[in-house]
Parts: sequence; structure tokens; C-alpha cells
Amino acid sequence: MLLAQTAFETRMLLRNGEQLLLTVVIPTVLLVLFSAVDIVAVDGPGKRVDFLAPGLLALAVMSTAFTGQAIATGFERRYGVLKRLGASPLPRWALLTAKTGCVLVTEALQVALLSAIALALGWSPHGDPFGVLALLVLGTAAFSGLGLLMAGTLRAEATLAAANLVFILLLLAGGVVVPLSKFPAAVQSVLELLPIAALSDGLRSVLQTGAGVPWADLGILGGWAVVALAAAARFFRWE
Repeated sequence: MLLAQTAFETRMLLRNGEQLLLTVVIPTVLLVLFSAVDIVAVDGPGKRVDFLAPGLLALAVMSTAFTGQAIATGFERRYGVLKRLGASPLPRWALLTAKTGCVLVTEALQVALLSAIALALGWSPHGDPFGVLALLVLGTAAFSGLGLLMAGTLRAEATLAAANLVFILLLLAGGVVVPLSKFPAAVQSVLELLPIAALSDGLRSVLQTGAGVPWADLGILGGWAVVALAAAARFFRWE
């Protein structure tokens, strides 16, 4: 049942044009555009794509685990889909696990696509694959918890507006395409604590500079994951 529900959730997401725009098209366009055009200054050694690729991998995780999942789950809750599935032989924990499995499958496709495009643009990744995997897993957990918390507590329309607003704000102020060093020091110290900033900074430190495991960024993501998942489990409403 769990595998069948995971496959169903994945097919539904891949057939949704708006979801594909959010999870695939936007990160891809931003990667190609900002790599080719000198719109914003970037930090660190190497080519522009060496700075941009890790940040857009982080954006892909956020778009799927947070924005896409929050909107889809919010409308499923509004239309009574979650309530009906909750009364089916499929346990509620299995339903949420299937949604997580769908997120992981989608993210794997996103990472493969963005990595292939970045390599074609001249990207030269470095570093420990374990650190990259740990960052992606903890980032997924943190954003999934935040997405489910939003979808399970707000109305569907409010979730739609809030999730898209947060996506835009974090795209601009989360170190994805604009380095955090461009912000004032007081603001920068706050932005560094955001999950998208920790994920993009951690991926960049490993893949761009070849640094070791970014424990500080992993700690920030782990803290967000624990708090967000606990809050989602406590406050999520099925109706």
C-alpha cells in the first residue's frame, strides 16, 4: 500500500503543470540565465555556475519539499481527500510517508537534471558526497515539516499565497542567487539562520570550495527539522 500510494503521489505531481513549473522549470531557467548573464555578483572561486549550482539545488529542495507539498496538501485537506484517505485501510502515517517518498523521488529527478545542466555549463563540483547527501536529507526534512505545518493549519487559499510568498522571499534573501555577503551585517546574521541559507551555504562550501562536512549548517537544518516536524505532528488538522 505504501509503495502504491507513493507511486500515485509521484504520478499526480508529475502530471501537474503548475507543480512542474515550480519544481523544474524555474530552477532550470534561473540556473541557465544567471550562469550566462552577469546580473548579480557572485562570491568564491571558479565560474559563476560554481556558485549558482549549489544554491539552485537548495532551491529545488525547497520548491518540492516545502512550496509544492504545502500547496498540494492544503488543497487535498480542503477538498476532503485527506479525510477520506485517513478512513481507508491506508494508515495515516503511511500516507504522510508516501508524500515524503514522492518528495524524495522528485528531488532525485531535480538534482539529476540540474546537475546535468550545470555540468554542461562548465560546473566543477568538489567535496565529500556524504556531506552533500546529509545536507539534502536534513534540508528535505526541515522543509517538509514546514510545508506540512502550513498545510495542516492554514486554509488552502492562505497556504497557496503564503507558500508562494515565502518561496519568492527566500529565493531573494536566502543566499540562493544573491550572496548573503551583499546584505548588511546585522541582516546577514539573521538570514544565516534560515533553512534555505544553511542548505545553500552548506552545499556551496562543499561543492564549490571542497570543504569538509559543514557541521554548523547541518546543525541549523537539524534544528529546523526537529522543530518543524514536531510542530506538524502536533498541530496538523486532517479536516
